[in-house]
Parts: sequence; structure tokens; C-alpha cells
Amino acid sequence: MAKQLPTSRLARGTKLGAVAAGSVLRTQRARLTMRGRSEAVRAKMAEESMLRTTEQVVMVLGTMKGVAMKLGQMMSVLDLDLVPEDHRERFQKRLAVLRNAAPTVSFEAMRQVIEDDFGRPLEAVFTEFESEPVAAASIGQVYRARLYDGRQVAVKVQYPGIDVAVRADLKNLAMFRRVLQSAMPWVTPAVLEELRLNMESELDYRAEAATQLQIAELYAGHPFIVVPRSLTELSTTRVLVTEYVEGKGFEEIRQLPAAERDRIGEIIYRFYVGSLFTFNEFCGDPHPGNVLLAADGRVGFLDFGLFNRMDPEHVRFELICLRAAAEDRAEDLRRLMIERGVIDSPQEITAEECLEYVLAASEWCLIDEELMITPELASGAFLLAVDPRAGEFAGMKQQNLPPEHLFSRRADFLTFGMLGQLGCTANWHRISREWLYDEPPVTELGVAHHAWLADHPPVAPKRPRARKKTTK
Repeated sequence: MAKQLPTSRLARGTKLGAVAAGSVLRTQRARLTMRGRSEAVRAKMAEESMLRTTEQVVMVLGTMKGVAMKLGQMMSVLDLDLVPEDHRERFQKRLAVLRNAAPTVSFEAMRQVIEDDFGRPLEAVFTEFESEPVAAASIGQVYRARLYDGRQVAVKVQYPGIDVAVRADLKNLAMFRRVLQSAMPWVTPAVLEELRLNMESELDYRAEAATQLQIAELYAGHPFIVVPRSLTELSTTRVLVTEYVEGKGFEEIRQLPAAERDRIGEIIYRFYVGSLFTFNEFCGDPHPGNVLLAADGRVGFLDFGLFNRMDPEHVRFELICLRAAAEDRAEDLRRLMIERGVIDSPQEITAEECLEYVLAASEWCLIDEELMITPELASGAFLLAVDPRAGEFAGMKQQNLPPEHLFSRRADFLTFGMLGQLGCTANWHRISREWLYDEPPVTELGVAHHAWLADHPPVAPKRPRARKKTTK
């Protein structure tokens, strides 16, 4: 008999609370260079009690799915290979639970979801439908199928009852926020609120289908980026049908020679980070499971349930702040953040602390030199920026980052984490100068991208998607 998702708030909450309550806060390390900071974080993670706590949290989040699963996926991107060599194999096995495992739901139960939403038998829509899933999404599974017109498609189907489970997770994560933070201190109220808003919208595959079709059309004809078109006429609230992209998964990509990984890394960086400054919109869910390398060398991007469109004014603010940090204009950076409301206690924050805080998180793309990104660099930057156990920047961590910027910074961190797993090397600042300073490209991919842009100029930016307010 197939194991079902636990949907009881009490049952799910008990597991989460028991693990989170047992963790211990750790002491800070002195600030070093970017590489030194990462070594400091490695040293902290070497503590056996922290390893045990992290393993337990990974196991619990992996069984909960929903919002908790999304938190777990963030950990899997940012913390992979962070721990010392002698603990690494054990830790990676725990992280594999988050990245690959899914609730054991029978195909018949998943088939019922499809047929209930379509209002007709599976065979009436698909001439072929493979019963074994080809991938697991955070709230569903992906199957390969064929339509009667011959097109091969990917069919993403939500787990039965996942909507109830997600909402139970949302309530539990808010209820256990304080004890959860002892295990994962970066899970701040703002992070939980951002996840709550976006996971609610992620439950609607019909909306995701509409978004994915727009992005596919936006990148149509691109020389190295491909987004499969969704079939909105066949997509429902719980079923998403898209073109099928054949390609190598992330683990296969990691085994490629360095030059190929560097190329793919630059593409990932351009898609997840460059899109914000080019189109005022971006995919907010950089994750290894959402990237494929097609046979023609293009990189395919999947999963648009978490997608954001930003007001051009807010994008402009991020751009000028990054410029100020890159140019060591500490006073200007502090003034900008005070005016924007990011710093609401100016008397507690010096200009130098403000600059150092931004550099701790973004130095990798603000220094004009070739840099190989490692998991240690990515995780170290993330934890120093948000984790109160790293005692630096205590004043900045208590300031108020507006929600519109929280989402983009999360995407930036997760992209950094993906590049770290690939071990990519590039002068990331020279690439970013295309959008930071409107300079001509200096890489082969940049030249091809700008040639495509010349034939596909960005249209007037759309208004940011409104989010419904719900009671807490």
C-alpha cells in the first residue's frame, strides 16, 4: 500500500518542532576575506552537534514537502559540500532526500488527479503516458507522455492532497518559527512570509502555465537558452502540460570538463540574474532540478511556479546600490539604503558596515577578477548575510529589507549556490557590467546574447504581479 502524505497539522507540526527545538546556537567567527569567511563557516559546520541537527532537519523537511520542502531545497543548493570531508558523504545522502525523494504515491492516485481535472479518461488526451515519473517537483511529479498529434510532452501532476499539506506546513512553520530558527537561523519572518505568498501561488498550475508560455515566447529563438512552451489549453489547477525537453540533468553536467561547466555557469548566471536587469522580471527558483543541457548545447530552464516581475524603479535601486558597492562608495550606499527604508536605524549602521555587508553577499560579482566559485564561497556568503550565529553585521541583519528585494536577493544567493556546485570560473563582474553599466559584452556568449537582443528588444515592462493578502 502506498504511503500517503501526512496532512494533519498536529502530526506534521510535532515532527518539525521536535527537531528544531533540539538545536544549539553557535559562536561567531572573525571577519576575513570572502574565502576566509567561507573557511570560518566550514569550521562552524564541523561541530558534530550542528551536523546532527542539520541531518535531522533535512530528514524532516524531506518528508513534509510543501513549504518545508522548499526550505530544504534551499539548503540543498547552498550547503552541499559545505561540511568537512570526513562528514561529507553522510551529509550528501541526507541532502539527496531533499533533492530527489518524493512521497510514495501510486500512479493510480496520480492518474486520478489528472482525470478528475480533465473530466475525461487519460487515454482521451494522451496516446502514450509513461507510468514511471521522470522527475519530482516540490509539490508533484513529472511524467513523459505523447499527444495524439505526435508531440512529446512533460506532464507535471500535483500530489493528491498536497494543497492541504502545504497550508498545514505554512501554519506550522509560522508556529515553530522561533525554534526552527535555532536550527536554521536564516529562516526569518520575512523569509517565511515570502515563501508563504509564493507557495500559495505555486499551487495553481494554470497560472504557472500562463507564465511559462510568456517566458517561452520572450526567449524564443535565443542562441543558448530554451524554455519549453506550456500548453495552456491542456493545463489545469493541478496538471501542467509543457513541451518535453530532452537533456542531461544537473548531476551529469557536474561531470563535464571545466570549460563546458564554465559555459553553462555563465548561461545560468545570465538567465537567473541578468534577466532581472534586462527584462525587470526573473525566475525566483534557481535549483539544480530546473536545469537541463540539451543536445544542441542550449540550456533548458524549467519550473516557473515562483516567478516575479519587479517595478523598474525597484530594479534601478538594486542596480545603483551594486554600482556603489563595486566602486567602494560606502557613504552613497548607506544614504541610498536609508532613503529606500532598508536601513531604518541609521544611528546603528556605519557606512563601512553597510558596504562590508553588501560585499559579504555580492563580492563575487563586484570584484574585477576571475573567480572560481566553490560551494564554500556560496554557502559562506549566504550564512554571513542572514545567519545571526555569524556575529558580523548584527546591525544590518536587524534592518528591514522590503519584500520586493527579498525575492531577488534569494534568487541571487541560490544562483550563486548552483554555480558553486558546478565549480564555475569566470570574471563575473565583467559579465555583470553589461547590465550594471550598459557596457558591451566581453564574452562569446555575451556577444551572441546581445545580437539576439538587437532583434528582440525588451518590450515595456509589465506591472508587478499583485499578491493577494491573506490573514495570518
